[in-house]
Amino acid sequence: MLEAINYEKLPDDKVRCNTCQWHCRINPGRFGVCGMYQNKDGALFNLNYAKVSSLAVDPIEKKPLFHFHPGSQVFSLGTMGCNFNCKHCQNWEISTADAENMMRSCQDLQPEAAVEMALSYQANGIAWTYNEPVVWLEYTLDCAKLAKKAGLYTVYVTNGYATAESLDIIGPYLDAYRVDIKGFSDIFYKDVAKIPEWREILEVTKLAKTKWNMHVEIVTNVIPSLNDDDKQLLGIAQWIHDELGELTPWHVTRFYPMHEMKHINATPQETLEHACELGKKAGLKFVYTGNIPGHAAENTFCYNCGKLVVERHGYQTRLAGLKGSKCRFCGVELNFRNAPG
Repeated sequence: MLEAINYEKLPDDKVRCNTCQWHCRINPGRFGVCGMYQNKDGALFNLNYAKVSSLAVDPIEKKPLFHFHPGSQVFSLGTMGCNFNCKHCQNWEISTADAENMMRSCQDLQPEAAVEMALSYQANGIAWTYNEPVVWLEYTLDCAKLAKKAGLYTVYVTNGYATAESLDIIGPYLDAYRVDIKGFSDIFYKDVAKIPEWREILEVTKLAKTKWNMHVEIVTNVIPSLNDDDKQLLGIAQWIHDELGELTPWHVTRFYPMHEMKHINATPQETLEHACELGKKAGLKFVYTGNIPGHAAENTFCYNCGKLVVERHGYQTRLAGLKGSKCRFCGVELNFRNAPG
């Protein structure tokens, strides 16, 4: 437990948490929406500091990040809690857990130990993932500072609901921002994630790129009948193109029945292929399918000369035609961050 770093004190011992876009107004003894921030006698405390529910060494492509340190290994950490309540959450056991469950289920891993563990596994970086990383902002900040000193890259795998103020706190120490744009309508976000206002996600994501020079990739999990219509998919693609740039990767991934959405069938392959077409129609150069191992749209082809530059099958990656961030064959910029060669 640690006092929060992004909140304000209010009259009558109330506080307002500014960690995420809920801006929870919390009475003494009560918790914020995420369940991981509590008002104790007029001060706000983060409850899950150094409480780790999940850890693994993963290929960076699993996040998924395709244009960031391709082929590298990342030490992945998760805790408990989330500021979303997604009906299709694949990690709902940890995202919906409360502080009491957290104390029973998590191990203590202080920032110094986390960085030492990452180095001992010969990982190239650290990612905060599995649940929403901003709900343990204080811990990820301390870890990220140490990781940068140790020569490790740093990654947020996020729903994008951090405030601009929280982004400014972590921004100097964060290299990549892999953010979900889950849909592109008020109805979708309200129904599926219980989020009343979502468009600030777009503004904060843009700041990650333009203000903090983070590498940004976008993921949309395409759910049949909910966000697979052309209006939403084209809206997401057009926004990425206009605000983040045509070289920003967009991953359209297959939904599988999960949590409260077991009644919905998995996304047809044809739907994802259509989403790829819409992304290209919007002017995006790199649109990838996810959760379909072996599909051609897992690979990176140079948009200028058409040659294969990165071959992927699941999480296996072969660099076939990269020279730094450019195509080895024709020299055009492909927006890769720290690729070998």
